[in-house]
Amino acid sequence: MAEYRIGIDLGGTKTEVIVLGEGSRELFRKRIPTVRNDYQRTLEDLAALVTDAEEAVQASPLPVGLGIPGTVSRKTGLVKNANSTWLNGQSLQVDLSARLGREVQVTNDANCLAVSEAADGAGAGYDFVFAAILGTGCGGGVCYRGAPLAGPNGVGGEWGHNPLPWTRDAQLNARPCYCGRSGCQETFLSGTGIGITYRLATGKTLDAAQVVELWRVGDTAATEVMTAYMDQLARALAAVINVMDPDVIVLGGGASNIDEIYQQVPAILPRYVFGGECDTEIKQAVHGDSSGVRGAAWLNPF
Repeated sequence: MAEYRIGIDLGGTKTEVIVLGEGSRELFRKRIPTVRNDYQRTLEDLAALVTDAEEAVQASPLPVGLGIPGTVSRKTGLVKNANSTWLNGQSLQVDLSARLGREVQVTNDANCLAVSEAADGAGAGYDFVFAAILGTGCGGGVCYRGAPLAGPNGVGGEWGHNPLPWTRDAQLNARPCYCGRSGCQETFLSGTGIGITYRLATGKTLDAAQVVELWRVGDTAATEVMTAYMDQLARALAAVINVMDPDVIVLGGGASNIDEIYQQVPAILPRYVFGGECDTEIKQAVHGDSSGVRGAAWLNPF
């Protein structure tokens, strides 16, 4: 019988399941809205998606991998650092494994992005891949030779909750973050962060897509915001390069679809990378918003 793997991406707004066969062949996919602030309903939805997936391919029980917008503590076994805050403090891995009658592999969604893109995406052929999610939030993950590197604290590559480098205190303090600190990179670099920058500059509320649209038609305020964004993103990625020097950086999430990033940011990086030069490739995720769910399936190798 062909080898099948189930992956689930538990996002802030949508939850998606996929079944991959040999050769990363997609056999089934389903997406549902994420129910917020209800842990028991979350468990029910995850278990139901697994059932749907197994019925679709007529195989059971299948290995399951789950990507979450947080991590599981090695000390407590409980979820921590999730911007889907109703997951924090819950024994998600244990509870879901018990419901499904098998061990479920759980890791951060940015690690799933890194694994997926390293396997057969923008990071294929590279040993050391750093992947960043520029979505509603902002996270990062590290993959070395196909395996995620979570680290002893489960925060390997966790990039979004460091302060933006080379930024004045007043700018950092103007951006409180859900994690309890201020000036986290998430508050600058996520799609939400673009909206925050525009609001702080103009007093008006627009989402990232609206700001980008105005920028592309020459709006002055939007141009200032997006010029700043490119420099902010370059600073944040330069800090990653200065510490880890990965072979390639892969960007996913909604803001990664801003095509101008891939021309402008590489040109800015040498200003901030130690030594004044930078050959690191910055690539867009090949699998787009499917990378997370594909990477979750890859947590159980074929």
